[in-house]
Amino acid sequence: MTPLGSYRMVVIGYAAIGMMIGLLFTRVSSAVEVSEALKGSCSQSTLKGFLGLHRSRGIILKLSGLFSMDAFAGGFVLQSILAYWFHVRFNLQPAILGSIFFGANVLAGVSALSATWVASKIGLIRTMVFTHIPSNILLILVPLMPNLPLAITVLLLRFSISQMDVPTRQSYTMAVVAPDERSAAAGITGIARTTGASLSPVVTGPLLANPVLINMPFFLSGGIKIVYDLLLYRSFKAIKPPEEKK
Repeated sequence: MTPLGSYRMVVIGYAAIGMMIGLLFTRVSSAVEVSEALKGSCSQSTLKGFLGLHRSRGIILKLSGLFSMDAFAGGFVLQSILAYWFHVRFNLQPAILGSIFFGANVLAGVSALSATWVASKIGLIRTMVFTHIPSNILLILVPLMPNLPLAITVLLLRFSISQMDVPTRQSYTMAVVAPDERSAAAGITGIARTTGASLSPVVTGPLLANPVLINMPFFLSGGIKIVYDLLLYRSFKAIKPPEEKK
């Protein structure tokens, strides 16, 4: 296929899979919702407040701010931006880039699956922070590598632990709110992350266009994410989910 035709097929395939996901969601029954009996166990469930939150409003707003900060940092090194950087820095072709990111995403999936075991040993917040900081240090090191094999190796090492904070973050958010606040908490934190991630590419574009600053997105992303980790640990290390209080 021509380059234009191949890219067009990727976009069409992406849209088709999105439509399939939408259809699958229409098949979800009301059984996924919190039961009325569980709602009744929430002492403040009738005191609905800001966007469906009541007793957990302060926690969710603080988490939303931190998650937005993390997503803003992640927007500097989206996979499309990483692919462009590798192409400019090492003149890699799309086929090779596809193989690299295939391996990277497989490792990311394995890291997400292993998060459960790690969290059972050290807790959700520690899993989020203690795996995220090394991941971000590796991210900062990627542009400092002198050749392609080392850059790929560091990137793959980063992906091997980069997703452990994702399931633990979602689990922690659902655990520290009342059962009838879960939908609201998921929606608010999700919007916060989307908003944060949408802002940073505006800054990344001019940085990538300047050969002197082309490595800066890695440093900004890793640095901001480390600050996020430290703030998260400081703010929430004492707020444990119910299963960790036993």
